[in-house]
Amino acid sequence: MDKPGISNPIMRIEGRLTRWNDDKGFGFITPTTGGQDVFTHIKAFPSRGARPVLSELVSFEIEFDARGRKRATKVTRIKVARPALKARGNPAAQWGTASLFAIPAFVLLYAVISALWRVPGYFALIYLGASLLCFLAYWWDKSAANSGGRRTPEATLHLLGVACGWPGALLAQQFLRHKSVKAEFRATFWGTVLVNIVGFIAVASPLGAQLWQPY
Repeated sequence: MDKPGISNPIMRIEGRLTRWNDDKGFGFITPTTGGQDVFTHIKAFPSRGARPVLSELVSFEIEFDARGRKRATKVTRIKVARPALKARGNPAAQWGTASLFAIPAFVLLYAVISALWRVPGYFALIYLGASLLCFLAYWWDKSAANSGGRRTPEATLHLLGVACGWPGALLAQQFLRHKSVKAEFRATFWGTVLVNIVGFIAVASPLGAQLWQPY
């Protein structure tokens, strides 16, 4: 029996994040002791730190919404010692850094093509403007993901990338740590980069120049 005047401490439950929708910012935790999965929202996690990762171990408290439905709150990660992985570093981050070499490689390609075919200077301005716009779109999407706001569709990010904004997207992926791990998104992104580069070469070629040069 509880002693009068002394409240019981809030019990924390351990579980594993078994379902997670990063675009919408919610998922479900399966308690390690068994029972039904518990709904959780991005706002239940610490405001600072990495995004929730599927299958990671967490501890949480239980609260009930206005309809009496159970949900997890005050979610914290359970750190597991992994000395071997720590020694190897972060492959995703290393790959993101290496991918930035695509930008100077494209600048070199742009310079060679400009020298051969006399590409107008405003082409470079288009790439700079589109890259800035794309970087801001990634920043906005990450801010919305952290705050639980309305997300920018991935199709829109890819469209901005293929429309000459992919250099800005690469910088955002690396420095904002956003959309830099999801394999499906990265594969589609590099497809848009290839399409844009091929399109640039085609438009800048003497044959393509006939379409946009008046004489």
